This record gives sequence, C-alpha cells and structure tokens, in this order.
Amino acid sequence: MMHRIRVLMWKEFLELRRDPRLFGLLIVAPVLQLGVLGYAATTDVRHVPIVVVDGDRTPASRQLIAHFAGSTYFNIVGEAMAPSEIDTELASGKAWLAVVVPAGFDRALEGKGDATMRQVQLLADGSDANSSGLALAYAASVVSEFNQARAAAAGLTALPLDGRVRVWFNPLLESRDFMIPGVIALLLLVVTANLSSMAIVREREIGTLEQLNVTPLGRWELILGKLLPYSLIGFIDVLLVCAVAVFWFEIPLRGSVGLLLFGSVVYLLSTLGLGLLSSSLSSTQQQAMMTTTFFFMLPMIYLSGFIFPIENMPTVIQWFTYAIPLRYFLVIVRGIFLKGIGWDILWPQFAALAAWGLIVITLAAARTRKRA
Repeated sequence: MMHRIRVLMWKEFLELRRDPRLFGLLIVAPVLQLGVLGYAATTDVRHVPIVVVDGDRTPASRQLIAHFAGSTYFNIVGEAMAPSEIDTELASGKAWLAVVVPAGFDRALEGKGDATMRQVQLLADGSDANSSGLALAYAASVVSEFNQARAAAAGLTALPLDGRVRVWFNPLLESRDFMIPGVIALLLLVVTANLSSMAIVREREIGTLEQLNVTPLGRWELILGKLLPYSLIGFIDVLLVCAVAVFWFEIPLRGSVGLLLFGSVVYLLSTLGLGLLSSSLSSTQQQAMMTTTFFFMLPMIYLSGFIFPIENMPTVIQWFTYAIPLRYFLVIVRGIFLKGIGWDILWPQFAALAAWGLIVITLAAARTRKRA
C-alpha cells in the first residue's frame, strides 16, 4: 500500500514539475502576498488630514492647535477662516476632520467668559465610520493632553481623575500584530484549497481517471496519494510565511513553535479536504475553483472573525460560524503568536478543527468513486 501511495505522490509531483511557473507560484506567491497584505492589512490611522478654524487667535488656541500639529496622528492641511468653509474641505476629501476653536476660548479657560466657549468642536467625515471613529478618539486624546499641560502650567499637581491604562499582549495596539497571523491562516486556505480542488477533476479532464480506476489503488490510497504532496507544499508555505511574519514584520511569537506547526497540520487537513470535496463535486478545473472560491472561501472569510468580530454578528449567524474551520485556526494562531497560550487552553479549538477535517475528508472520500 505504501508503495502505491508513494508512486501516486511521485506522479503528482511530476505533474507539478511540468509547469515550473505553477510550482514556483505555490512557494513564492504566499510570501509575496503576505508581504503586501502585511503592510496593507492594518486598521491603524496615521497622518489624518485635518483643517483648523481658529476663531479665538490667542496663545491658548494656538497652543491647542500646536498639540494637533505635533501629533503623529494628524497633518494640518489647511486653515479655514469660518466654520462655513469646512463643508467643502470635508466633501472633497481633502480633510477627514475639522477642529473649530470658538471665539472667547482663552477667556473661558480663565473663567472670565461664557463657559460654553471652552467646548472645541470636532467635525468628522463619517463616510468611513471606522477611520473617523479612530480619528475622533485620537483627537480626544490630544485635547486631554492639552488639558494636562494647562493643569501643569497652572501648578496643579493632581487632576481629579488619574486613569492608568495597561494593555496586555499588544502594548502598542498595533493592528498589524493582530491582522498578520490572520493573513497567514487566510493564505493557507486560499493556496491549499485551490490546489487540492483540482486533484480529481484534473484527472477527469485529461482522461487519466479511468486509468486510475483500473489500478490496484484503493479509494483511501487514491485520496492519500493526492493530498500528501499538497500537504507537503502547504507545510513548506507555513514555514515560509511564519518566518516572514516573525523576522520581517517582527510579529511576536510568544507561544510554542511546535504547537503552531501541529495546529497548521490539523488546519491543512481541513483545507485540503475542502478542496478535495470541491473537486469531487465538479466536472472541470474551472468549476472546481469557482465552487471553492464562492461557496466555501468567501463565507469563511466573512464569518470566521477575520474581518468582522463574531460577537457583533446576529445570534443566528454566530451559530453558522461554528461550521467554519478558519474560525478555530484564527483563535489558535493568534493565541500562540500574541498571547503565548498553550494546549491547556487551545485544545477545544484543536478538537473542533480536527473533527471538521475528518468529516470533510470522509465526505470527499464518499464522493470519490473508485472502481477496482
């Protein structure tokens, strides 16, 4: 049996070797994609363009504007003379945020004028809700720094409330540290599922499936011979993309490398089985890739928690996410990378992922008819 499986594996490698570009693509493409997505997949906002309306033009208002100018989060791209000029700046996209300092701001801070003049108005472009929310949070932080500076200048040694914040696992709140482990899981899904989805249907297209049918190969021998070569390629991709994440993007790997590799193998069992199932349901390679992409990959990307938090989804949709293998591997890879947690915490995710892989491979085997 092992000899027959080795012969079939060698046949698969020879077919890949016939197209050197495809073999190179399987190895090089995940690294290049991680390099691009590693820089692009971030929700951090830097250098937000803002426009300023200084209606007071006093040392206090200039000091507040200087705090915005000195922050790495903001770039002052213009100064309007009146609040009515803000609409054009925001509508054109030239500015994302407008800061309006009212007349009488300095006197109000000294307690000599209208108290409402101490309220600085922040106007944001809400067409991108996520970026605008972050920009407003940064602006509130700048205003808080301004208040602390004013308190220190006035000789106040303590503020009414002193909040001390400490962030675990990602102290700098870098979204890239959270996103790149997820990108690793996504790349493995795309590469291995698409690759294995052509395993059976390619034989049918080129007319060699009937030749395999008359060989002594059993059904499970055929499946193992088809999947093991792609498993090896997928494991090589795991090593490469993890090396890029750690040594190029400097993503902290706080947990066990061995546990991460074991989790990747279990995950490959699911992704390869998924591709094989698509192959058994399709008549052509193009149909297999379309089935894998639209009926499996896209729902997994949307419902796995990679982009949208599962906790924010409706309850019915949350139930469906338990049928998504990417959901479990995201918990595993992010937990090992960022939190350094081990088997004692992650074993339910491993169990669910292994069960999902065994079920989908069993279904694929049932669909793969092998006549002796």
